[in-house]
Amino acid sequence: MDKYVCPCGYVYDPEIGDPDSGIEPGTAFEDLPEDWTCPVCGLSKDMFSQE
Repeated sequence: MDKYVCPCGYVYDPEIGDPDSGIEPGTAFEDLPEDWTCPVCGLSKDMFSQE
């Protein structure tokens, strides 16, 4: 699975997920809830770019 990078530098890695936000490991970026935001700066997922 591809990783996605926020302009602030945070990298969403599907193998890790976002446990602090309740996102389980193995969750593809495309499967994140539409209201999910960067846990570091709060930008929406449409601001991320594929790594």
